[in-house]
Amino acid sequence: MSNTEDTLRAFIRHHRLPDSFRDIARDVYLPLIDWLDKKIENPLFIGINGCQGSGKSTLADFIAAVQAMRGRRVAVLSIDDFYLTRRERKQLAHSVHPLLQTRGVPGTHDLALALQTVDSLLSLSPGDTIQLPRFDKSCDDRAPQSQWPTIDGPVDMVILEGWCVGSRPQSANELTTPINALEENEDSDGRWRQFVNDSLKNYQQLFERLHTMVMLKAPDFSCVYRWRLEQEQKLAALRPDGSGVMSAEEIARFIQHYQRLTEANLITLPSHADVILELNHQHGIDRAQYS
Repeated sequence: MSNTEDTLRAFIRHHRLPDSFRDIARDVYLPLIDWLDKKIENPLFIGINGCQGSGKSTLADFIAAVQAMRGRRVAVLSIDDFYLTRRERKQLAHSVHPLLQTRGVPGTHDLALALQTVDSLLSLSPGDTIQLPRFDKSCDDRAPQSQWPTIDGPVDMVILEGWCVGSRPQSANELTTPINALEENEDSDGRWRQFVNDSLKNYQQLFERLHTMVMLKAPDFSCVYRWRLEQEQKLAALRPDGSGVMSAEEIARFIQHYQRLTEANLITLPSHADVILELNHQHGIDRAQYS
């Protein structure tokens, strides 16, 4: 237990987390890790879904930290790691729709790179080494390959976290009516959301590889703005020059790109998730449900 407490203490300090994280870790995250340990696949491919600011990356990093303490090796990936380069998104914005310049929605990721990376990790042998792609949000571009971290094989777990991990395409009827000002004013003909939805169909070949799915379920979409703003404030504290930090107005527009799928996930994804962690408006977890 002392090793776990030491790991938890160091994790809270390193990630600058509030003391309330200690209770969440003990009551929810550690039991989740014990549950994951009982899954038979080796390596185990875990998906973590949650809206922006819900704590996906924190949970993924905590799982990796605890498993490292237990002598296991975990590769942590974010769907963000596989964004198309800034140049590629600029070309996509020119050829398909201007809104595709903004990273995030299905169709703005390098799906081939994601599949190649995941398949390589799941088959990594002793002595093998692989680089893990990384995206640099401060310059809105993929980090140079020389800066990608490496991991040695074999791995015990692979985690893929992201706001659209596990998302499923919508029907044609669901795409018809705009759900916010961004869609109404900048995608009046529905061309952008149709492209995003069509792209999401191809993402299923990545999501179908998942062995288990964890959902951090927000109460509603209204939480996203506040939680995303908190993320930017933390980022601003780490970057005095303000590089890559969005203003409140920019965040308000930015999250509209994700509203459609985020709201759909809150309705449809719980029936497909193996674990649902129900968040409250204060960022706490009210209940953990296991299927």
